[in-house]
Amino acid sequence: MALGERTRVAGWALAGVTALVAEQPEAVRRAWADLPEDVELVILTPAAAQALGSPLPEGVGPLTAVMAP
Repeated sequence: MALGERTRVAGWALAGVTALVAEQPEAVRRAWADLPEDVELVILTPAAAQALGSPLPEGVGPLTAVMAP
C-alpha cells in the first residue's frame, strides 16, 4: 500500500499497489487509522511520514518505508 499525495502514489497503483491518496495531514492520519489489519507494508511519501510523526512507533502497525524526497 502507498499513502500520500496523488502525484507521488499514482505510479505505485500502475504496479498493482493499492494507493491511498491523502493530500492533507489530517487525511493522512485518518487513512492510517483506517488501514485494514492485514496490511503488512505501507510506502509513505515524505509529507505523509511527516504528518504521522517521526519516528513512527516500532511494533505498532505495518512496516513502513518512506520514499526519497
